[in-house]
Amino acid sequence: MKTCISIIAIIFAAITLQAQVSQYALLSIPETIKKDAGIVKRLEEITFEVTDIDRSFMSVHQVITVMNEKGKSALHFAEYTDKFHILEDAEVKVFDANGRQTNRFRQKDMITRAGYSDNLIDDNKITYIEFSSTSYPVTFEVTYSIRFRGNIFYPTFNIQGANESVESSVFTAKVPKDLDLRYKEKNTTLKPETGEDGNYKWYRWSVKNLPAVKYEAGSVSPYPYVMLAPNRFKFDAFEGDLSTWKGFGMWCANLWKGLDKLPADRVAFFNDLVKDAPDNYEKIRRLYSYLQKNFRYVSIQLGIGGFRPFSADFTDKKKYGDCKALSNCMKAMLTAVGIKSYSAVINAGNNAMAMDPDFPVQLSNHVVLCVPMEKDSVWLECTSNITDFNVLGAFTENRNALLITENGGVLVPTPESKCSENVFKVHTVIDLQTDGSGKTNTTFTSTGEFKIQMKYYLEEKKDDQKEFIVNSLNFKQPDEFTLKQVDGSAAFTTHLDMLYEKVPEFNAGNKLFISPRIYRFWSRSLPQSEERKQDYYFSYPFERIDTTLFKLPAGAAVEALPRPKALTNEFATYTTQYWYNESEKAVYCTAALVLKKQKIPAASYAEIKKLFDDILLDDTQRIVIKKE
Repeated sequence: MKTCISIIAIIFAAITLQAQVSQYALLSIPETIKKDAGIVKRLEEITFEVTDIDRSFMSVHQVITVMNEKGKSALHFAEYTDKFHILEDAEVKVFDANGRQTNRFRQKDMITRAGYSDNLIDDNKITYIEFSSTSYPVTFEVTYSIRFRGNIFYPTFNIQGANESVESSVFTAKVPKDLDLRYKEKNTTLKPETGEDGNYKWYRWSVKNLPAVKYEAGSVSPYPYVMLAPNRFKFDAFEGDLSTWKGFGMWCANLWKGLDKLPADRVAFFNDLVKDAPDNYEKIRRLYSYLQKNFRYVSIQLGIGGFRPFSADFTDKKKYGDCKALSNCMKAMLTAVGIKSYSAVINAGNNAMAMDPDFPVQLSNHVVLCVPMEKDSVWLECTSNITDFNVLGAFTENRNALLITENGGVLVPTPESKCSENVFKVHTVIDLQTDGSGKTNTTFTSTGEFKIQMKYYLEEKKDDQKEFIVNSLNFKQPDEFTLKQVDGSAAFTTHLDMLYEKVPEFNAGNKLFISPRIYRFWSRSLPQSEERKQDYYFSYPFERIDTTLFKLPAGAAVEALPRPKALTNEFATYTTQYWYNESEKAVYCTAALVLKKQKIPAASYAEIKKLFDDILLDDTQRIVIKKE
């Protein structure tokens, strides 16, 4: 009898193993979703359940096959946790192409470490494991759950990502009827099934057999997902309403109430600082200058500190703080001299998603300061010691920000930078010697994003500066160089002096073939344009202007100059000029590139792609110098 039971058990185990092997084997993936896929989401089952205004739970089960190198970044598990997010029961199993299990990682096998960086202090932790593979395809199965204490965030149903196809994915949300939830589709028209279960309402989104969405470089979030958000929530001890932006702003205002006060002696100090200022605009400028010169950014996110700043008094005494604390302190300085301002929460990052007027949801990660004026508002980035007064830059420009007022939140647009605000002007004089060596003197005049970049590298070590000069500015590698800021200049100006053993690209007999500039005026090839479906985004509009002057040695003459070029379309212009000044015995080369628009519609992308390809081609022209 025991023998029979053992045999049955063995047969059952073998059948189960065979079913598992079949399930995870590559052959079981439909051919229709293998095309163009770096990742195939074989199975996904996510359940999110809200049990109370400040309690919820999410369970996740995923089976993912990485098909090739395009999907190798998926070969890991990582989850951030803190006192509001508790990870439970995480496990990863890894399978080969035939569906045989090759590895297994339980939560206790994973690495858990602090989740902060050099300028960040918080109570986050990250639990992660990497399981790289030397061959493809490889499949892994992930199961884990998260308990949430505080419901200001609801999870997002990310349907698919770049180069990812989906065999089956189901996301179910269950919430008490008296709380309910809101949702909004992005880049999809997928609608949920809905139903009721006692005092709960449920929503279920499901998809099957979705072909891969090709990754197109330069695009911004073109992939389908569904955002979820609470109506009422409680985070830590603070209850709020997120059904409107006004309500969320009121929650922030209550959280920050009373933190923007300064003691009498500091109020007197700031009034003395601006006592002879002719107007409010100058007062704001002086106080912002004081903040930039005396305070530094340190991000401290302990407990509810991700939402609640330190008091202005604390920040003023310590002379450091995160974005909320520094903006709040600047607000207090302005209040001290009788100027009204508002902290503004925003979703920061180059081309980051803006807050949706029709769908209030907590996705902000930064705070700036807005000072309403009679004609226009002044915007202040309080975390930067470099950013110009009343300039936000690519990190926070051209999107919605939520002003935190006494009457709740007010959604307003931030300014959009113009190409004339991001200018990189280069003037180079090259003393060319008979043997092809040369000494160069370059002056950079920069504004906006270019100024930030230049100022950053001025403070770096010489090796890092050299890497920046060669790999970012695309100069020929110098034998010696000196990079320094020019003091006393009205504009932000930098000098770069370099020595070269060989300036020409090559020589043939007594002829020297020289690039029109000692650096590549434009070096980046834009992605291919064939069948592009997604809009292309530059980081910001800009102007790049170059003047290069070659002083020729005795006994040298110009044999040929590059042909001038003029390119233009709706989005950009490019022009070059070349001439020889006989009295100075000098060759002049000028170039100007103006990118007028940051966003290029997919339908027009081929046009901008051709212009930049033509710029790269134009850069291959050479000056020909003949030595007598």
